Amino acid sequence: MRPPTIRDVAARAGVSKSLVSLVLRGSDQVRPEKRDAVFRAARELGYRANAAARSLSERRTRTVGVLLNDLRNPWFVDLLDGLNSLLHANGLHMLLADARLNRRTGQDPADPLMDLRVDGLVVVGTLPDPAALGAVAERVPVVLAGSREKAPPGVDVVAGDDERGARLAAEHLIGLGHRRVAHIAGYGAVGELRRRSFEAAMRRHGLADQALVEPSDMTEESGYRTTVRLLSRPEPPTAVFAVNDIAAIGVLSAAAELGLRVPRDLSVVGYDNTSVARLRHVWLTTVDNTSHEVGRRAARCLLERFEGARDEGRVHLAVPTVEIRGSTAPPP
Repeated sequence: MRPPTIRDVAARAGVSKSLVSLVLRGSDQVRPEKRDAVFRAARELGYRANAAARSLSERRTRTVGVLLNDLRNPWFVDLLDGLNSLLHANGLHMLLADARLNRRTGQDPADPLMDLRVDGLVVVGTLPDPAALGAVAERVPVVLAGSREKAPPGVDVVAGDDERGARLAAEHLIGLGHRRVAHIAGYGAVGELRRRSFEAAMRRHGLADQALVEPSDMTEESGYRTTVRLLSRPEPPTAVFAVNDIAAIGVLSAAAELGLRVPRDLSVVGYDNTSVARLRHVWLTTVDNTSHEVGRRAARCLLERFEGARDEGRVHLAVPTVEIRGSTAPPP
């Protein structure tokens, strides 16, 4: 049997072919009862729209490429959820690609998505060379999400306010009475902004000589090894502020292995408020970087570009807050 066509749906619903087409494109110009009749007829017939044919006629694929730099970070999962919810509500679908894998195989990270003729591109996380996106932005709208790297002209940046978030984390610990506070720092613009803000907060409170900063690659293993070194010092810190929740989990593991109880012996603050931080046996105090809202704002920027926005590129910073849980307390 041949598959049902749009004409079959129109005949079953008792409407014109053009009205069916309007309904399937999500038009708001159709009365609810007509829309319901079309959807009911499509379900009964088992009709599926020919996406390839529609793409040719509209010169759009209704897909958005998402280039993800780190598939291991749960913060990006929440961001993608916010991004996808708004894209889906506007009839768009995500195509996900792993930027690290593409680089290892010698490809330009965006090439596989551009080959699929996506209508726009959202880059999630830190890329080693964001300036390379300039050529892509000349072809399709591009948004950087969750990154604070300098973007080429015409590219929007949507992220959390890292300076404010790190300041809130430091001031939370200082307010509890901690003086010897360590920061496990990260890399890229995000890591640099959080480190500088932590150091500035410690200086403002006259604690510059008590501030310890150790680099990391923002992984759990790095957080663990760095904490072992910090806690082996003659005067170890009474609190650790980690650049992200993943590194903070490493801090908790190191403290437990060394016989310290959190928060009685050591207070720990993470960053990102991921699902890991909300696990009951972790219950990590952390900076809520509003990942879901960052994703939605990134989608909104892309939709505005589709509608014709032509400015040089904007920076949107979501306002972070501290989510206080069970890993922080006054110093012993």
